[in-house]
Amino acid sequence: MRKMTRRTWLAAAGMTSVAVGLGSGAMADDTATSNPRHFKDVPPRELIQKWHLPNVELITQDGKKVRFYDDLVKDKVVAINFIYTNCEKVCPPIMANLVKVQKLLKDRVGRDVFMYSITLKPEEDGVKELKKYAKTFGIGPGWLLLTGKPADIELLRSSLGFKYRDPAEDADKSNHIGMVRIGNEPVMRWSACEGQARAEWIATTIEREADVPFQGGVKPAAAVAGAK
Repeated sequence: MRKMTRRTWLAAAGMTSVAVGLGSGAMADDTATSNPRHFKDVPPRELIQKWHLPNVELITQDGKKVRFYDDLVKDKVVAINFIYTNCEKVCPPIMANLVKVQKLLKDRVGRDVFMYSITLKPEEDGVKELKKYAKTFGIGPGWLLLTGKPADIELLRSSLGFKYRDPAEDADKSNHIGMVRIGNEPVMRWSACEGQARAEWIATTIEREADVPFQGGVKPAAAVAGAK
């Protein structure tokens, strides 16, 4: 696999504005006819959701149906990566590394931080395969492995920026992008880490997003519940 730095990934994905929002420049009004870059009078958070956080249906490793935005991302701090269970290159070391991250975050995972790994091969990775994969790596509560319809998975992958510009390179799933997308949805803060970066650094990055002041915004419901 070609070494992919955070900078080259963001450039390849066309999402250089990720630190302050998921590519706000791409949020054009799809109903406008005269000006393709005309924006509706819609709050930025809603625009980001519309263009980069599609509310597709997914299925967890326990067979539960969930909606990506409504159930998994809205009002939460999240860490998202893409995998597939028979991957022999980048997936195993990244998953092992993220297990270390989960242990470093301790009981915050599932309380005010949520981790999601989405399969790139939903036609092969069903509930049974994902559940076995989770058990193999010792994945704990608060971290979901997800599958769904192939078209919905592709929409998610594209919307979250896990794509190469070169179609031929992008079609090779064995060379998929091994990054982790980190987001604080209610305050519209999004960033990324290399999946094989030091676990301590990834955990610190996630905690920094989880602990950012919610000035003028809504504190995630999960964080409020966890504080009680």
